Amino acid sequence: MSLQQWRICAKVAFFLLFLFAPLLNIFRFDLDLGHFIIFGQAWTISIDSILYGGGDSVDAAIKIFTRVLLPGMIFVAIAAWLIWRYGRIYCGWLCPHFSVVEMINHLMLKQLNRVTLWEAASKKTRGVLPKVLVFVSALSMAFIWAVGLLSYLVNPVELLTSIGHLSVGFGSSIFIIAATTVFTCDFIFARHLFCKYGCALGLFQSLIWMANKTAMVVKFDRQRAKLCRDCIHYHKGKPCDQACPMRLPTRNMKRAKFTCTQCAQCISACATVQKDNPQGSLLRWASGNDAVEVDREAAKYKSDTIAIKEVN
Repeated sequence: MSLQQWRICAKVAFFLLFLFAPLLNIFRFDLDLGHFIIFGQAWTISIDSILYGGGDSVDAAIKIFTRVLLPGMIFVAIAAWLIWRYGRIYCGWLCPHFSVVEMINHLMLKQLNRVTLWEAASKKTRGVLPKVLVFVSALSMAFIWAVGLLSYLVNPVELLTSIGHLSVGFGSSIFIIAATTVFTCDFIFARHLFCKYGCALGLFQSLIWMANKTAMVVKFDRQRAKLCRDCIHYHKGKPCDQACPMRLPTRNMKRAKFTCTQCAQCISACATVQKDNPQGSLLRWASGNDAVEVDREAAKYKSDTIAIKEVN
């Protein structure tokens, strides 16, 4: 399979895990029981007996460390190492929200001839039906997200049963309505802005990634920049930039791609354009010393436009 096919499989699998993890008791927090459920087992600190005189402070400290702090430290250490080396690869390959971002992108491009409402359309959309399809799709995904998030806090079987019988409780109804409204607005108007500036997890990954000069990054082969001129002229635009879900300048320096999700859409787009070229894509992943050269070359040429002119 191609790189993008592998990525789609990873996204679909993780999105299904996101939806079904509470239902299968893989992971959720039960508000009624007051503790987590992990792989069908109750997960608690188990210090109730100590609080009521059944043990000492040392036993409580050991249980808190082994059941909370140690697992948390191990998880953060592994996640930080992966982010340090590969960047926001979670966003591009697993994140359920980013999966919806890409889905709405493709739908809007097909129905409205533009990826966001803030871009000029390639041609005018006729009729109301395309806009209705985009709105209904965003609303449906927002509802699925709202129910999915709520299922992590209440019994998912009871929640789905009550939805099926249209007998959802007052508190759950308020949560679903509010969350659906917020997510609908997000998916239609601000999904890219949220990923860039509103997602704390995404910003955390970007900051760690930027601190590592040798981390994996998309590199532009500036020695072959002349091919970009021909590509832009033929396609009346930049297919690599147009393919980027985050609307980033894919051929620029690393700091200009602060929110890059390593989705490799730009690499795949360039590879498609250059499919008959024996040398292949002008964009590729680079790491180590090869990644350090990305900013050095960008600083030398200052912009890919200047690079194209100099090669010519």
